[in-house]
Amino acid sequence: MTPTTQEETPFARLAELTTKLEATTKRLEKRALLAAFLRSLRRDEVGPAVHLIVGRIFAESDSRALNVGWATLKKALAGTKQATLVPRPLTILEVTHLFGQIAEARGADSTRARRRLLEALLGRASEGERDVLLRNVFGEMRIGVNEGVMLEGIADAAGVEADSVRTAHMFLGDLGLVAEIALFEGAPGLRSRGLRLLAPMKPMLAEMAEDLDEVLREHGGQTAIEYKLDGARIQIHRRGNAVRIFSRRLSDVTDSLPEIVAIAKSLPAAEFLLEGEVVAVDTDGKPLPFQDLMRRFRRVHGIEAAQEEVPLKLYLFDLLHVEGRTLIDEPYQERWRLLEGLVPSEFLTPRRIVKRKEEIEPFLQAALSAGHEGLMAKALDSTYSVGKRGKKWFKIKPADRLDMAIVAAEWGSGRREGWLSNYWLAVRDDASDSFQMIGKTFKGLTDAEFETMTERLRGLATSEERWGFHVRPDVVVEVAYNEIQRSPHYPSGFALRFARIVRVRDDKGPADVDTYARLKELYAKQFERKGRGPEDL
Repeated sequence: MTPTTQEETPFARLAELTTKLEATTKRLEKRALLAAFLRSLRRDEVGPAVHLIVGRIFAESDSRALNVGWATLKKALAGTKQATLVPRPLTILEVTHLFGQIAEARGADSTRARRRLLEALLGRASEGERDVLLRNVFGEMRIGVNEGVMLEGIADAAGVEADSVRTAHMFLGDLGLVAEIALFEGAPGLRSRGLRLLAPMKPMLAEMAEDLDEVLREHGGQTAIEYKLDGARIQIHRRGNAVRIFSRRLSDVTDSLPEIVAIAKSLPAAEFLLEGEVVAVDTDGKPLPFQDLMRRFRRVHGIEAAQEEVPLKLYLFDLLHVEGRTLIDEPYQERWRLLEGLVPSEFLTPRRIVKRKEEIEPFLQAALSAGHEGLMAKALDSTYSVGKRGKKWFKIKPADRLDMAIVAAEWGSGRREGWLSNYWLAVRDDASDSFQMIGKTFKGLTDAEFETMTERLRGLATSEERWGFHVRPDVVVEVAYNEIQRSPHYPSGFALRFARIVRVRDDKGPADVDTYARLKELYAKQFERKGRGPEDL
C-alpha cells in the first residue's frame, strides 16, 4: 500500500509490540514478531518504527540529538499531569516528528521549547506508550532487540538473505532506511545500494583474542599483524577535490582535521576510500594522551592553533575503494597491496606477516613500548564485512583492561565534593540486552576531567537519587584493573580489584562496551596461572 491509501499506524501498536518482545527471550520469536509488525507498516513508517524499537530515535549517521536533561524531563512530566482533556491518539509518524522538533530546538529559549514539546508528546501518551517514549529518551529500550536481532527481523519481513541486509547497512549506516528498502524494493533494491563516496560507512569490527595459538589456527597458520594504535579510527573519502572524513561513530570530522584533508588531496588518485587512525603526538612523535586527540575532534574553531598544540600522525591500514573500483570483496592481502601502491610508506601502519606465535610477542611488546594499545591480527584472505563480530580480525592487547559504560555516578566527598566523581562501571550483557555492574571507581581522572564529566553525566541522567544520578550508558571508559574477583555485592557476581579509569573513550558508544561473556572468560583465564580459592569454585 502507499501512504495515501493506508491510515497512519497508531503508536499504541508499536508500544504493544515492545511489550511482546520484552516478554520473550527466544530470538526466533522476536524475529517473527518484528517481521509481522514491519510488514504491516506504510513505507514512510518503516524507518521511524525501526529506530524507535531499538531505542535510537535517529539513524547512526544522523548527528541530531535530543539534548534533554533530567531537569527538563522532570518538568515536562510534571506538566503532563495538568492535562485534563482526552488526548488525540499518537501515531508513529507524529512521535518521530515531535522528537525531530525537540532535537532541532535552538536558541536562548531552546530548553523551554524542548520541555513544551515533551509535555505535548507525553501528555498525549497512554501509560504503555509513555514507557516506550521515556525509554527512547533515555536510550535504554532493553527489550532484547539489538541491532543484530533487528537486522534478522528485517530480513525475515522482506524475505531476503540476512547477509544482504547487513551489507546494505554497512554502506548506508541507517537501520531504518535499510528496512524500508528491503521491504519495498527487495533484494534488488538492497544490491543497488553500494558504497557511497563522501557518505559514512559502518566499519568492520574484530573479536578479542586471548590465545595467540587460536589466532594462527583460525587464520590457517598465517596472519598479518598490525599495531593497534592508540588513536581514533577514521575513514577518508575523496571524489575529485571533495574530501570528507568520518569517525568510527559516523560523525563528520572533516573540518577538525585539515592536515588529513591535505594528505588526502596529495595522493595520486582522484577517487578513493581509505581507512586508518589518527594519533595525537608530541614533538618527538610519541603518542599523546587520548583526551588530547579527542579535543582535536571536537574543535570547530581555532583549528590552526590546535594543529600546533596537538599535532596529528596518520596511520592507514585499509583501502576500500579506488578509482571506481570497490574492494570490500577483495581479500585483505590484495587491499593492502593496492594501499601500498597508493600512499607513501610513512602513512602505513606498522605491519608484518607471521606464522608462529613466537613472532607475535616481540611485535606486541614493540607496539606497547611505542605507546599503542596492542596488535590487530587479520586473515590474509579476509573480505571487509560488518554485522556480527567475526574471527577474520582479532584484537590482541593486555588482558587487564576493559571498555566499560558508566551507568551511574555518585557525588564526591572531600576534595571531590561538588563533582559527580564516583562512577558505577558496567559491561554489556547481550543475553539480557542490559548492562551488568561490576564495580565503582573514582580513580584516574583529573580535577578538570571531574568537572567536565559532572556536566556531561547530569545531561545523561535518567533518574536522580540522594547520592547522585543513574545515567544513560553513553559514556565509555577504558578501565585498568589488577584482578577480576567473585563478589556478592553486584548482581553480575563479579567485581574488579583496583579499578581505575585510564581514559574516556569518546570514539566509542554503548555497543562497543566489553561483554559480560568476555568478563567471565577473563575471570576463568586467571586460573591458568593461579590456584582457585573456595569463593572461586
